[in-house]
Amino acid sequence: MKYEKLYRSIKEIKGPLLVVSGVKDVPYGVFAKIALPDGTIKRGQVLQIEGDTAIIQVFEGTQSLNTSEVGVSFSAEPFKIGASEKLRGRILDAYGKPRDGLKSVTPEMEMDVNGTPINPYYRSYPKDYIETGISAIDGLMTLIRGQKLPIFSGSGLPHYELAIEIAKNAKIKEGNEKFIVIFVAMGIKSDDALKFYKNFEESGRLDRVVLFFNLADDPPMERLIIPKSALSVAEYFAFKKDYQVVVILSDMTNYCEALREISSAREEVPSRKGYPGYLYSDLASIYERAGRIKGMKGSISQIPILTMPNDDITHPIPDLTGYITEGQIVLSRDFHMNGLFPPIGILSSLSRLMKDGIGKGFTRDDHPHLASQIYAAYAYSEQVKMIANVIGEEELSETDRKYLEFAQVFENKFINQGKGTYRSITETLNIGWELIKILPKRELTKFSEEELKKYYE
Repeated sequence: MKYEKLYRSIKEIKGPLLVVSGVKDVPYGVFAKIALPDGTIKRGQVLQIEGDTAIIQVFEGTQSLNTSEVGVSFSAEPFKIGASEKLRGRILDAYGKPRDGLKSVTPEMEMDVNGTPINPYYRSYPKDYIETGISAIDGLMTLIRGQKLPIFSGSGLPHYELAIEIAKNAKIKEGNEKFIVIFVAMGIKSDDALKFYKNFEESGRLDRVVLFFNLADDPPMERLIIPKSALSVAEYFAFKKDYQVVVILSDMTNYCEALREISSAREEVPSRKGYPGYLYSDLASIYERAGRIKGMKGSISQIPILTMPNDDITHPIPDLTGYITEGQIVLSRDFHMNGLFPPIGILSSLSRLMKDGIGKGFTRDDHPHLASQIYAAYAYSEQVKMIANVIGEEELSETDRKYLEFAQVFENKFINQGKGTYRSITETLNIGWELIKILPKRELTKFSEEELKKYYE
C-alpha cells in the first residue's frame, strides 16, 4: 500500500484517537501509518475529516505516543486485503497477515475491506439449505444459503463449542459445488485459539476453513477491522471463485464494545446503554454483506454469535441484530445446566427463511409439516408442565401425559446431541418421526394422510 506525505502536525491524543491538523486531500476511511522515533509503526484509520483536520483511530492504541515526536502518513487508497484460494487452512490477523508461523500467501487479488454494496436489484432471494449436522438447527430452524442467522448466547454458555461443531460439520447437499467456512474470533484467549485450531486439524477439515483470530491481548480497536477483512475474503471465495461460504463471527458483542469505546473517545452523544446512535447502521454494514447475487453461483451465509449481557435479549446488540437478520438461535441456560448440548431453546428460536430451503426438492417432502408438528407439540407440552406443577401429574389426562413424555424424550434425544456427533438431515427427520409416534395419531393435525401412512404407520 502506497503512503503519501508525512505529517508531524499532531494536535491532540485523546484515548485511542489521534488528531492531525494541516492535512490536505485526505479522504475519509483511508488507512494511516503512525511512525514512532524508535522506528515502530502503528496503524490507524481516518474516522473523520473536519476542514484540514483528520481524526485517526489508532488500532494498536496510543500508548507511548508523543505529539512532538510522531509522524503520520496516509494511504492513497482504502485498505485492501490480499485474497487467494491458498488461504484455506491458514490463521490470519485483522490485516490478513499470518498468525500460524507460516509464510505469507501471495495474493491473487486485492479486496477492499469495506466491500462493495450489493445492489438490491441484483440480489437473489436466499434458497436451498446448508446442513450443519445439528438436529435442532437442521430440523427446526434450517440455515438457508445467503441467510443471516445469529446465535444469541450468554456468559458461560457453550457458544464457542457450538460454533466449532457447525464449522466442522457444515456442508451443502451432494454435488460438485465448492464449500468453505470463514471463522472469525474476536477477543478470544490464546488457549481457546489453539483449541479451535487443533479441533479443525484433528477433524481433518482444516483445508475447508480460513481462520481469523483477534486475541484478548491484541489491540481492541483491531476488532473493528477483522470482521470486514474476513468478509472481504468471503466475497472473494463466493463471487470470484463460486464457493458456497459460511461466515461465523464470534463474538459480535466484543466488536460493539470496541465501537462504543471509539464513540466515547470522540465524545459523541450516546444512545441506549452508551452505544453510539449509529450502532444499527454499523451492524447492518456487516450483516448485509451476506447474500446471493443474480447470475453468480456462490453465496455468503452468516452466523453472527453474540453474548447477551445478563441474558437480556432486549439489550441493544441482540435487539438491533434481530431487526437486521432473518431469525435467531437462542441458547438456553436451563438446558445447559441440565447437561444438554447444544442447549438450544427451541421456542425462542426460529429461521424466517426456513420455508424457502426445505421440503420437496431440498430436504424431504415431509420436513415442513414435521417441523411444524414438533413445534406445536413441544409448545403444548410446556403448558402441560405448568398445569402439572399445580394439580400434579397424576391428575392429567392420558393424552397430556403423552405430551410430557414427548417433551422429555425430545429434549434428551433430539436437542441433546453431544459434542462431536454429526447427524445428516435424513437422520434428524427420522428421529423426529420417532418422537412424533409417542403422541396419539388424532393429535397429529399438521400432516397429510399420505405422510401419516408413509412415516407414522
